[in-house]
Amino acid sequence: MALSTAFTKYFGVRHPIVLAPMGGSAGGALAAAVSRGGGLGMLGGGTGDREWLARELPIVAEGAGKAWGIGFQSWAIDVETVELALEHSPRAVMLSFGDPGPFAERVRRAGTALIIQVTDLEEARRAVDVGADVIVAQGAESGGHGARRGRSTLPFVPVVVDLVAPVPVLAAGGIADGRGVAAVLALGAAGALLGTRFQATTEALVAPSVAEAIIEGRGEDTERSRVLDIARGSRWPAQYTARTLGHPFLDRWRGREAELAADPRAKQDYQEGVARGEIPALPVWAGEAVDLINDLPSAADLVGTIAAQAEEALARAGRH
Repeated sequence: MALSTAFTKYFGVRHPIVLAPMGGSAGGALAAAVSRGGGLGMLGGGTGDREWLARELPIVAEGAGKAWGIGFQSWAIDVETVELALEHSPRAVMLSFGDPGPFAERVRRAGTALIIQVTDLEEARRAVDVGADVIVAQGAESGGHGARRGRSTLPFVPVVVDLVAPVPVLAAGGIADGRGVAAVLALGAAGALLGTRFQATTEALVAPSVAEAIIEGRGEDTERSRVLDIARGSRWPAQYTARTLGHPFLDRWRGREAELAADPRAKQDYQEGVARGEIPALPVWAGEAVDLINDLPSAADLVGTIAAQAEEALARAGRH
């Protein structure tokens, strides 16, 4: 059974599997490997760090051999950042977290597919208005940043599918194997966007300790909070929290975000703890499906494995 969808046909890819453009960890090698494996690799452009982009963009542009894309956080970038990425001819630009309007026309004018990630129905309507070619419906189970009051993937995806039709929808949040991909295809999605699962691959730009934490992590160990963003001095807008694995500073300040934000000494303690090696330098971003991750494969091989699992799950469902 071939998993042919509106998404695979649009991009000319073999599998409806997309790498989430995780800032920092979804580098050029990882994005290229996912594309070579038959999915759509997305470079994690994040806040548009020029030095990082100058290093990673050529890697994916030269190594993918097939369609690839790049994702940015809309709240943190400018048009010049998008133009820099477009110089490398990505097949798609994905915009998340913030108004995509200032960048949408520039992407479309380049003949590049515009992918917009949404966390609620208002954002979904806005994505249609600015001409999104593909919309990602992100559920609250996702690792990393998402809506403070987000919807769960299972009920959110079909609502977005119905609202934005005929625009293809990718599902994100709590998907780490082929069974998850099969489930969202049954909900009407044209594919799935996976993040945490691809952090535990040989090509991901993460420290070995992070990959190990993901392999050993459990879904109940994850939680959404702004505590670590505040402690790190991150500029992330308050409406977006981050799902991470456990962290000592989170344990200390859970439920006291306003107090932490007003306490410069506490934030200094965080930085000093990092410098002494007592506190991890970065949180471990991880979604609720982290329990399903127990190995460290090549991303190219993983795409094929997940696709085969999805085909099997759908065939099995068809026999019932």
